[in-house]
Amino acid sequence: MCGIHGFNFADKKLAEAMVERCHHRGPDDRGVFVSPQMSLSHNRLAILDLSEKGHQPMWNEDHTRAIVFNGEIYNFQELREELKTRGFSFVSDSDTEVILAAYDEYGEKCVEKLNGIFAFAIWDTKRKTLFLARDHVGVKPLYYYHQGGKFIFSSEIKAILEHPDVPRFLHREAFNHYLRVLYVPEPLTMFAGIHRLPPGSFAVFRAGQLTVHSYWKPTFGDYLKSSREEIATELRGRIAAAVKRQLVSDRPLGLYLSGGIDSSVVLWSMRQARDKVDTFSVGFDLAEHEQSEKFNADFFLARRTAEQFETNHHEVMLSPHDVVENMEKAVWHMDEPISNPTALSMFKIASFSKPHADVVLTGDGGDELFGGYPRFQTSRRMSVYQHLPVFFRRLAAQLSRRAGLFDTPAGLPRYALFGFQKEKILRLVVRPEALDLEVTPRFFAEHFFSPEAVGNPEEQLMDVTFRSWLPAYALMLADKMSMSSSVEARVPLLDRGLVEFAYRIPPRYKVSFGDTKIILKEAFRGHVPEYLFDQPKRGWFSPGAKWLRYPGVHEFVREILSEKYYSETAELFDWPVLQKLLEEHRSREGYNLTILWAALTFQLWAKQYRVKIER
Repeated sequence: MCGIHGFNFADKKLAEAMVERCHHRGPDDRGVFVSPQMSLSHNRLAILDLSEKGHQPMWNEDHTRAIVFNGEIYNFQELREELKTRGFSFVSDSDTEVILAAYDEYGEKCVEKLNGIFAFAIWDTKRKTLFLARDHVGVKPLYYYHQGGKFIFSSEIKAILEHPDVPRFLHREAFNHYLRVLYVPEPLTMFAGIHRLPPGSFAVFRAGQLTVHSYWKPTFGDYLKSSREEIATELRGRIAAAVKRQLVSDRPLGLYLSGGIDSSVVLWSMRQARDKVDTFSVGFDLAEHEQSEKFNADFFLARRTAEQFETNHHEVMLSPHDVVENMEKAVWHMDEPISNPTALSMFKIASFSKPHADVVLTGDGGDELFGGYPRFQTSRRMSVYQHLPVFFRRLAAQLSRRAGLFDTPAGLPRYALFGFQKEKILRLVVRPEALDLEVTPRFFAEHFFSPEAVGNPEEQLMDVTFRSWLPAYALMLADKMSMSSSVEARVPLLDRGLVEFAYRIPPRYKVSFGDTKIILKEAFRGHVPEYLFDQPKRGWFSPGAKWLRYPGVHEFVREILSEKYYSETAELFDWPVLQKLLEEHRSREGYNLTILWAALTFQLWAKQYRVKIER
């Protein structure tokens, strides 16, 4: 992985400052090109072709086009052979040179040829055109600022903010989205004026104008006609092939092993291609009375699975002391607030794994593609329930409030039920003048719930989760936390072809009234340990609620959730209420982790980034 940066004017000092700010993204090399029309700079984390031939910005043969690239192209060798038949020759073994040649040959359509994780920019000196692109799923981030004639882009917001004229104003709408879903959905960011290039999109900047185009979006339909057994067999083969493609590296490579099915499936696939695999897991340093066994259940499962596959297994423990020591650092690396205590686990395991592996594979994407989250199963039960006679449902609603919720319509109302924070708590802690409860439902309706949406209710939930939560929350957090320690994280279950195949699997093979991930389990039953199939869904499960009750952590949080902590945010929250919720949580009178962690993350971010609030 790397960091890419650029802008449409000459300023060597700024170019060097942007590279310096993102040193963590690429400590192995840096490059700067400056011209009046376009300046480019690059941080390099050398993974393929460690020689100087991989230096960036990289130029094409006639020195008319330059590229800065972040990511990996997994089919670059096949694409290079194709381009050789069209007359191209290559001087390096890097995938960067292949992208540049593909653009020379195919122009904007080059992105349709790529299978990988990427964000790149190509400057065409003849046409005075900048071409930017982001990978299909949104694994690698790409931000830009375009105002007052200035266009600035980077892999991270903090680099864009190196320009003194870029404002640091809070995006009010994005702030409200964050309160409702705990992240900022694409293409917005928490900074007014700074945007993300959406997944599966490319942009063209020419003559001061920016146009953004979508080049890829998976859709349900054209379902596979094969039997369930045949689909399972093909799925297993496709996953194994995707993993094998992503094992290409000239640096040490390992796996984050969580103890769940997805990372274990990736481990099985890695063992088909390699005799030895380094695996990494994080556990929690808790006393027995603090439910240590519960919070470390996946940690122990990962150890057991690692033993079965005979890996070189590495374990690290996260303590409450780490929360105080690392929280500000983790939030700084996020660029904008993403509220999840698990960020600290991801931050810790990245620094722990770096001495052993520069590249790690993960199991991200399996739940979104194959129906692993409990809410998908609950939705399926709702869909079945809503086919029952009306008189029965009315009676059930009178007897149980929960039964009434089962009548929630499919689409946005059901997604909001599962994914939006409740209005009651937001009204309690956010000042009325700062709160807009209508903006997020409206945004999701416009961007993610099309009237022409295809698929059953559960597929719609999976699709919106895949297009909203996955790139802006899960993958963004994974990228920022792994890159904080210069570790490249790869996601083989989100291989382009595998995603397209998964969208063609009939929904009945993913989620049923009584089960989740049906087809994935069938594909790997007998190949990964049987005990994994009966485990409850835990994911990256962190004891955030318990951390808030530790004296050191509690004092740390209490100071931050204060009107005096940062004057700019003083008018956003009702601080006495937040303090009350914190005390109730500490004394176990209430469970307030979600809103407290969201406010904590926001406060740390706002102060570190010197965010201004327009009044």
